[in-house]
Amino acid sequence: MKKRILQCTALFLTAVILYALFCAGSIVLYAKRDDRAPADCIIVLGAGTDGKTPNAVFRERLNHAVTLYHEGYADTILLTGGYSPGNKNSDAYIAGQYLQSLGIPTEAILLEEQSTITQENLEFAKEIMEKEKLSTCILVSDPLHMKRSMMMAKDYEIQAVSSPTPTTRYQTMKTKLPFLARETFFYVGYQVYRIFVKV
Repeated sequence: MKKRILQCTALFLTAVILYALFCAGSIVLYAKRDDRAPADCIIVLGAGTDGKTPNAVFRERLNHAVTLYHEGYADTILLTGGYSPGNKNSDAYIAGQYLQSLGIPTEAILLEEQSTITQENLEFAKEIMEKEKLSTCILVSDPLHMKRSMMMAKDYEIQAVSSPTPTTRYQTMKTKLPFLARETFFYVGYQVYRIFVKV
Protein backbone atom coordinates (compact mmCIF):
# COMPACT_ATOMS: atom_id res chain seq x y z
CA MET A 1 0.00 0.00 0.00
CA LYS A 2 2.82 2.37 0.93
CA LYS A 3 4.63 1.57 -2.33
CA ARG A 4 1.45 2.29 -4.28
CA ILE A 5 1.07 5.67 -2.59
CA LEU A 6 4.69 6.55 -3.39
CA GLN A 7 4.21 5.58 -7.03
CA CYS A 8 1.06 7.68 -7.35
CA THR A 9 2.79 10.61 -5.68
CA ALA A 10 5.76 10.30 -8.03
CA LEU A 11 3.47 10.19 -11.06
CA PHE A 12 1.54 13.22 -9.86
CA LEU A 13 4.71 15.24 -9.23
CA THR A 14 6.09 14.22 -12.62
CA ALA A 15 2.88 15.36 -14.31
CA VAL A 16 2.99 18.69 -12.46
CA ILE A 17 6.61 19.28 -13.45
CA LEU A 18 5.97 18.40 -17.09
CA TYR A 19 2.93 20.69 -17.21
CA ALA A 20 4.92 23.53 -15.62
CA LEU A 21 7.66 23.07 -18.22
CA PHE A 22 5.06 23.10 -20.99
CA CYS A 23 3.59 26.33 -19.61
CA ALA A 24 7.05 27.88 -19.29
CA GLY A 25 7.73 27.06 -22.93
CA SER A 26 4.45 28.60 -24.05
CA ILE A 27 5.22 31.75 -22.03
CA VAL A 28 8.61 32.09 -23.73
CA LEU A 29 7.09 31.61 -27.19
CA TYR A 30 4.28 34.09 -26.52
CA ALA A 31 6.82 36.65 -25.33
CA LYS A 32 8.08 36.98 -28.89
CA ARG A 33 4.68 38.09 -30.22
CA ASP A 34 3.99 41.71 -31.03
CA ASP A 35 0.51 42.10 -32.49
CA ARG A 36 0.33 45.88 -32.26
CA ALA A 37 -2.52 47.38 -34.25
CA PRO A 38 -4.49 50.65 -34.10
CA ALA A 39 -6.60 50.77 -30.95
CA ASP A 40 -8.57 53.14 -28.75
CA CYS A 41 -5.94 53.14 -26.03
CA ILE A 42 -2.66 51.72 -24.77
CA ILE A 43 -2.79 50.06 -21.36
CA VAL A 44 0.50 49.99 -19.47
CA LEU A 45 0.63 47.46 -16.64
CA GLY A 46 2.20 48.86 -13.50
CA ALA A 47 5.52 47.70 -12.06
CA GLY A 48 6.21 49.99 -9.12
CA THR A 49 7.87 53.31 -8.27
CA ASP A 50 10.14 54.72 -5.60
CA GLY A 51 7.55 57.33 -4.73
CA LYS A 52 8.93 59.87 -7.18
CA THR A 53 9.87 58.07 -10.38
CA PRO A 54 8.91 54.79 -12.07
CA ASN A 55 11.30 51.93 -11.36
CA ALA A 56 13.51 50.68 -14.19
CA VAL A 57 11.07 47.95 -15.28
CA PHE A 58 8.05 50.28 -15.30
CA ARG A 59 10.03 52.98 -17.10
CA GLU A 60 10.78 50.71 -20.07
CA ARG A 61 7.10 49.78 -20.34
CA LEU A 62 6.22 53.46 -20.36
CA ASN A 63 8.87 54.24 -22.97
CA HIS A 64 7.34 51.61 -25.24
CA ALA A 65 3.89 53.12 -24.76
CA VAL A 66 5.30 56.50 -25.78
CA THR A 67 6.72 54.95 -28.94
CA LEU A 68 3.36 53.39 -29.80
CA TYR A 69 1.64 56.72 -29.13
CA HIS A 70 4.00 58.65 -31.41
CA GLU A 71 3.65 55.99 -34.11
CA GLY A 72 -0.08 56.70 -34.12
CA TYR A 73 -1.39 53.41 -32.76
CA ALA A 74 -3.58 55.10 -30.13
CA ASP A 75 -4.40 58.60 -28.88
CA THR A 76 -4.81 57.61 -25.22
CA ILE A 77 -2.49 55.94 -22.71
CA LEU A 78 -4.12 54.29 -19.71
CA LEU A 79 -1.66 53.88 -16.82
CA THR A 80 -2.28 51.38 -14.05
CA GLY A 81 -0.98 51.14 -10.51
CA GLY A 82 -2.23 52.00 -7.05
CA TYR A 83 -0.42 53.27 -3.97
CA SER A 84 2.79 51.49 -3.04
CA PRO A 85 3.50 51.33 0.73
CA GLY A 86 4.68 54.70 2.01
CA ASN A 87 4.00 56.58 -1.23
CA LYS A 88 1.89 59.74 -1.23
CA ASN A 89 1.08 59.42 -4.91
CA SER A 90 -0.13 56.42 -6.87
CA ASP A 91 2.18 54.57 -9.23
CA ALA A 92 -0.11 55.58 -12.09
CA TYR A 93 0.14 59.26 -11.14
CA ILE A 94 3.93 59.07 -10.98
CA ALA A 95 3.96 57.31 -14.33
CA GLY A 96 1.75 60.06 -15.72
CA GLN A 97 4.23 62.71 -14.59
CA TYR A 98 6.97 60.75 -16.32
CA LEU A 99 4.98 60.63 -19.57
CA GLN A 100 4.33 64.36 -19.41
CA SER A 101 8.07 64.96 -19.03
CA LEU A 102 8.44 63.12 -22.35
CA GLY A 103 5.93 65.39 -24.04
CA ILE A 104 2.73 63.36 -23.79
CA PRO A 105 -0.18 65.79 -23.24
CA THR A 106 -2.18 65.53 -20.04
CA GLU A 107 -5.43 64.98 -21.94
CA ALA A 108 -3.96 61.85 -23.54
CA ILE A 109 -3.35 60.20 -20.16
CA LEU A 110 -5.84 58.23 -18.06
CA LEU A 111 -5.02 56.95 -14.57
CA GLU A 112 -6.13 53.76 -12.85
CA GLU A 113 -5.06 54.24 -9.22
CA GLN A 114 -6.63 51.37 -7.26
CA SER A 115 -4.77 48.23 -8.32
CA THR A 116 -1.97 46.37 -6.60
CA ILE A 117 -1.67 43.24 -8.80
CA THR A 118 -1.96 42.45 -12.52
CA GLN A 119 -5.49 41.10 -12.24
CA GLU A 120 -6.64 44.34 -10.60
CA ASN A 121 -4.74 46.40 -13.20
CA LEU A 122 -7.00 44.90 -15.84
CA GLU A 123 -10.17 44.75 -13.78
CA PHE A 124 -10.08 48.46 -12.97
CA ALA A 125 -8.71 49.44 -16.39
CA LYS A 126 -11.78 47.77 -17.91
CA GLU A 127 -14.04 50.00 -15.80
CA ILE A 128 -12.23 53.11 -17.03
CA MET A 129 -12.43 51.90 -20.63
CA GLU A 130 -16.18 51.46 -20.31
CA LYS A 131 -16.57 54.89 -18.70
CA GLU A 132 -14.51 56.55 -21.44
CA LYS A 133 -16.17 54.48 -24.19
CA LEU A 134 -12.90 52.85 -25.26
CA SER A 135 -13.40 49.47 -26.89
CA THR A 136 -9.94 48.22 -27.86
CA CYS A 137 -6.45 48.42 -26.43
CA ILE A 138 -2.80 47.57 -26.93
CA LEU A 139 -1.51 45.86 -23.80
CA VAL A 140 2.06 46.75 -22.78
CA SER A 141 4.22 44.90 -20.29
CA ASP A 142 7.43 42.86 -20.23
CA PRO A 143 7.60 40.00 -22.75
CA LEU A 144 7.45 37.17 -20.20
CA HIS A 145 4.47 38.83 -18.51
CA MET A 146 2.35 39.02 -21.65
CA LYS A 147 0.79 35.55 -21.83
CA ARG A 148 -0.72 35.71 -18.35
CA SER A 149 -1.75 39.33 -18.83
CA MET A 150 -3.49 38.60 -22.13
CA MET A 151 -5.33 35.66 -20.60
CA MET A 152 -6.60 37.94 -17.84
CA ALA A 153 -7.58 40.61 -20.36
CA LYS A 154 -9.64 38.03 -22.24
CA ASP A 155 -11.34 36.98 -19.00
CA TYR A 156 -12.35 40.60 -18.40
CA GLU A 157 -13.62 40.81 -22.00
CA ILE A 158 -11.06 43.42 -22.95
CA GLN A 159 -10.37 43.48 -26.68
CA ALA A 160 -6.59 43.59 -26.47
CA VAL A 161 -3.54 42.94 -28.60
CA SER A 162 -0.12 42.23 -27.18
CA SER A 163 2.89 44.53 -27.59
CA PRO A 164 5.70 43.72 -25.14
CA THR A 165 8.41 46.27 -24.53
CA PRO A 166 11.50 45.48 -26.61
CA THR A 167 13.71 47.20 -24.03
CA THR A 168 12.73 44.99 -21.10
CA ARG A 169 15.15 45.02 -18.18
CA TYR A 170 15.06 41.22 -18.17
CA GLN A 171 17.77 40.64 -20.78
CA THR A 172 20.18 38.11 -19.27
CA MET A 173 19.61 34.51 -18.24
CA LYS A 174 20.32 35.59 -14.66
CA THR A 175 17.32 37.93 -14.71
CA LYS A 176 15.11 36.03 -17.15
CA LEU A 177 15.05 32.66 -15.37
CA PRO A 178 13.74 33.91 -12.00
CA PHE A 179 11.13 36.02 -13.80
CA LEU A 180 10.11 33.05 -15.95
CA ALA A 181 9.84 30.79 -12.88
CA ARG A 182 7.67 33.38 -11.14
CA GLU A 183 5.46 33.88 -14.20
CA THR A 184 5.04 30.12 -14.67
CA PHE A 185 3.99 29.76 -11.03
CA PHE A 186 1.43 32.55 -11.28
CA TYR A 187 0.24 31.48 -14.72
CA VAL A 188 -0.52 27.95 -13.51
CA GLY A 189 -2.05 29.36 -10.33
CA TYR A 190 -4.33 31.67 -12.29
CA GLN A 191 -5.46 28.79 -14.50
CA VAL A 192 -6.52 26.90 -11.37
CA TYR A 193 -8.14 30.04 -9.93
CA ARG A 194 -10.25 30.69 -13.03
CA ILE A 195 -11.67 27.15 -12.86
CA PHE A 196 -13.32 27.93 -9.54
CA VAL A 197 -13.90 31.69 -9.80
CA LYS A 198 -15.68 33.23 -12.77
CA VAL A 199 -14.31 36.67 -13.55
